[in-house]
Amino acid sequence: MNGRIVAVYGNIVIAEANGQVFQNSIGYCLRQDGAKLLSEVIRVRGRLADLQVFEETRGLKVGDTVEFQEEMLSVVLGPGLLGQIYDGLQNPLPQLAAQIGFFLEPGKYIHGLSAETRWPFTSARPAGQTVTAGDTLGSVPEGIFTHQIKVPFRMNQEYRIEKIAEPGEYTVEHPIAQLKDQNGVEYTITMQQKWPVKIPLNLARRRLMPQDPLVTRIRIIDSMFPVVRGGTYCIPGPFGAGKTVLQQITSRHAEVDIVILAACGERAGEVVETLREFPELIDPRTGKSLMERTIIICNTSAMPVAAREASVYTAATLGEYYRQMGLNVLLLADSTSRWAQAMREVSGRLEEIPGEEAFPAYLESRIAAFYERAGALELTDGSTGSLTIGGTVSPAGGNFEEPVTQATLKVVGAFHGLSRARSDARRYPSIDPLDSWSKYTGIIDPDKSIRARRILRRGNEVRQMMTVVGEEGTSVDDYLVALKADFFDNCYLQQNAFDAVDAATPAQRQQFVFDKVLTVLELPLEVQEKDQARQLMVKISDLFRNWNYAAQDTEEYQKILEQIDSFIAAKGK
Repeated sequence: MNGRIVAVYGNIVIAEANGQVFQNSIGYCLRQDGAKLLSEVIRVRGRLADLQVFEETRGLKVGDTVEFQEEMLSVVLGPGLLGQIYDGLQNPLPQLAAQIGFFLEPGKYIHGLSAETRWPFTSARPAGQTVTAGDTLGSVPEGIFTHQIKVPFRMNQEYRIEKIAEPGEYTVEHPIAQLKDQNGVEYTITMQQKWPVKIPLNLARRRLMPQDPLVTRIRIIDSMFPVVRGGTYCIPGPFGAGKTVLQQITSRHAEVDIVILAACGERAGEVVETLREFPELIDPRTGKSLMERTIIICNTSAMPVAAREASVYTAATLGEYYRQMGLNVLLLADSTSRWAQAMREVSGRLEEIPGEEAFPAYLESRIAAFYERAGALELTDGSTGSLTIGGTVSPAGGNFEEPVTQATLKVVGAFHGLSRARSDARRYPSIDPLDSWSKYTGIIDPDKSIRARRILRRGNEVRQMMTVVGEEGTSVDDYLVALKADFFDNCYLQQNAFDAVDAATPAQRQQFVFDKVLTVLELPLEVQEKDQARQLMVKISDLFRNWNYAAQDTEEYQKILEQIDSFIAAKGK
């Protein structure tokens, strides 16, 4: 069905349709030079349809043709997704650059999966069996994982396998099975299928309560403000506080199977840095390239704002697809604030009634719907898979009271707030241990974490008091509390991302060191001189800083351990 353009407002096109148009369906706006610009119907008013164009609308004119489709904006799912760098519409950017150069042209689209690559297919079911949507027909190797070829998720009844391909190498477009439904209609199945990005993909027996800790190997997160597999968390913070770097460190060391990075409206310089670094990073899990289990979705601030919304949904759909295979997926969205700003711009062009700070009134529901796509599932074959979503928020001026941050805090399970004061003091990760929180239980006993936070909070109160009365007006007991808080912050919470040993701390090491540090913090120290107290805490701090964690079962390790135990025993008397 066709229509014609009657108005163009930025990336919003109003078209008059010749027939019935459906909400959220896609359309192609045809420029006079032959370019077809992908768009989505976001509002229908009688015969008029408002379309959100995912490209620059330069060149579109009143009277140009619009081709309406009945399908929704979808992505292609199948083997070959891992290691790819896509834009928000699932165009492979390296292949696109090879064809048209480094300056993208509107209306140029490439299939999301390679049609030439041949995959060694092995069938999992014989002909004659009955299958339903999401059942495994076979598998192909993809990197370190076994990629399961599923019955298309959109098929909503039982089917009989009439024919299935013999073991061999096939492309994603080659038929690998023939299915027949109860009415005798036959369907040809290939290794690839499509799924709408705005419809959650969660075919499962039941939804599980997320409770298994997701070890990021970042001490302040795992020990104080943990995340679980299938959970959600956010990282709000001012510009330059380290949100992007923190997410990149998490993607390298987190104990998950698949990592999906969604750069939503990020500055081009940060995206380019990510694209240059990731192919060269070595995966500590496999010793190979980290890109072999990573997917990057790029949508820079220079690209059309309409594509920002598509990028986060594309990333969520790819994560849900691998969750259906029983894998643990981590989706990192950076930054959801720019996604919200894109919604605000589109809402303004639609002349909708604005909410707080001109954001649309449905901002909270959109953010909640996005984070609700996370979760742990028990799949139909009995296996479990999880999708964990972590999004950064970039509030202007670091104001956590602005609408995007507040809407996010209502739905996430952990809050890792970054502090400008800590980043300026070079205390990284700059997560504020006094403002952050988590609803989850991690690898450290919650009671121990509460006791450690109590010392940090009391130490902060003493430091604030000392700025008024000075050290001379502070009692020895209060001064010791401040030293203990500084010791815990400097020795344990701070972490050097560029150190070969300190960059990642496994769960067992975190538990051991946290117990030792907490024991030192809770010792009833009887020190009469402030200088003696300072020297004592500096000595312990240096002891932990110089600990060679890699030298397990060596004389140096045993010697340091004996010093710590003897100190604890002496001061505990």
